[in-house]
Amino acid sequence: MTVVAAPPLAPQAAAAPTAPEDPLADLEARCSALDTQDYFEVLGIPRDATQVQLKKAFHQWSRTVHPDRFNQHPDPAVKAQVSELYKRITEAYFVLRDDVKRQKYLQDIQGPERASRLRFTEQTESEVKAQQKKQAEDQVSTNPKARQFYAEALKDLEAGRQKDAERNLKTALMYDPQNAQMKEKLASLQGALDADRDRNNAFQIK
Repeated sequence: MTVVAAPPLAPQAAAAPTAPEDPLADLEARCSALDTQDYFEVLGIPRDATQVQLKKAFHQWSRTVHPDRFNQHPDPAVKAQVSELYKRITEAYFVLRDDVKRQKYLQDIQGPERASRLRFTEQTESEVKAQQKKQAEDQVSTNPKARQFYAEALKDLEAGRQKDAERNLKTALMYDPQNAQMKEKLASLQGALDADRDRNNAFQIK
């Protein structure tokens, strides 16, 4: 009788490290490694961790090393280490739960400047905002001249310069004549200008 071998079992994904029951056991080692660890390593999760995994890891660690648990500890150095670790864990969570920041962070830590990009700083925040602004501008139009005049039109509208805004919108449409968003903005503005003219004419007739 021929024995058919059972197919090999699919390898199981390694479980993400969990917070230790005794947080002081490796506290010093973890704190000394913070300057070389990225946020995924700090939380002990894979880089493709889901939001559920991220949240679970954060809650495990935050419960384990919350500074309130160490208020009565006699050693100030231990309390300082706990506070620093908790701060980094919280920082990691708030960055990684934001999809835009997480994408930017992943790019940074996989690049040649990893060592200087382990923390999400004000500079990184500015880069994210600049990236979001560029993406928003690209969505308006792929033509740089059209984007330029459209941006000027928006500034004019904000300042109450409706005629200037109308002129800049018309110019923007010269560079991107099929742009629906610009057409809609111009039509809305011209409707408002027509209404103003009608009110002025009615007043003059009286």
